[in-house]
Amino acid sequence: MIDHEKYMNRCIELALLAAGNVSPNPMVGAVIVHQDRIIGEGFHQQFGGPHAEVNAVNGVLKNHENAAELLKEATIYVSLEPCAHFGKTPPCADLIIRHEIPNVVIGCRDPFDAVDGKGIEKLQAAGIKVTVGVLENDCKWINRRFFTRVKKQRPYVILKWAQTSDNYFAPEDGSQRWISSAASKKLAHKWRSEEDAILVGFNTARIDNPELTVREWSGKNPKRIVIDKDLSLNDSLNLFNDAAETIVFNSKKTDIQGHIKFLEVENFDHYLPQLILYQLYLMDVQSIIIEGGIKTLKTFIENNLWDEARIFTSNASWANGIKAPQIDGILQTTDPIDTDFLKIYYAPNS
Repeated sequence: MIDHEKYMNRCIELALLAAGNVSPNPMVGAVIVHQDRIIGEGFHQQFGGPHAEVNAVNGVLKNHENAAELLKEATIYVSLEPCAHFGKTPPCADLIIRHEIPNVVIGCRDPFDAVDGKGIEKLQAAGIKVTVGVLENDCKWINRRFFTRVKKQRPYVILKWAQTSDNYFAPEDGSQRWISSAASKKLAHKWRSEEDAILVGFNTARIDNPELTVREWSGKNPKRIVIDKDLSLNDSLNLFNDAAETIVFNSKKTDIQGHIKFLEVENFDHYLPQLILYQLYLMDVQSIIIEGGIKTLKTFIENNLWDEARIFTSNASWANGIKAPQIDGILQTTDPIDTDFLKIYYAPNS
């Protein structure tokens, strides 16, 4: 009996290789099996590039002289339903049909309206045996950003902060004081390379003067987002350098100045986090890290607009200061990071 889960696990491993490179598309892996042996595999490597199924089929065609015969006796495993529409690439369902691959095993359906169920229907109409739901939850989980964007029409929101062992977030006097370790900082920069955008509030931009890039890691810089109601931030701040695109949500103007985009928000003091997230959704931003400060984090928490929280707790004790935010989440993991502990929570409705 063929172990479907073994090959679907391989699809998931392949899909994750594209983390940070395919948004707003999903991460997808594909494996082609002939007589319980992998003869081709691939993943969607870059936004706008060939899909996983195309790369897997091309691997078979490149490496096997009798590729056509092998494909006609093979099973293709795909972590997400093959597309059935013309987007930036032709439909993958058509590719499978053209090569007469007789069996398709799918991890989960694609929630996108242009695909949802249509790829499966097209394959079945061509006489192909389709099995759906192998490691379904795992396949959905790796694309939770994509699923959130499609279903909730907003980016996947990750809260991130550091706090002391006695739960203090920042000094009361508004000064800058580092909490977490160098190893935690490096990990945070890795996270930045994996998400589309990163957001801070006015005070964090003014006091901490962050650059919000991946200086401690190799990868792409996220879009930098700052909330500046009255456009009073100094344009010499690191946020405004040319290392990455910067989006400024404000109440004054909509304009583009080089790599800086100013987006005016009407009724700035009402539904601000909702309006920001919807605007980013319209801009194809699929995921965002909220790094602070305290007011900004609490605004997203109080409006239940978060999916994941990553909290570093150091071994330092301050005895006073601004208390860290409180969340009602489900603790997923607790891991030591040098002298810190990292706790990851998920929102109850995520």
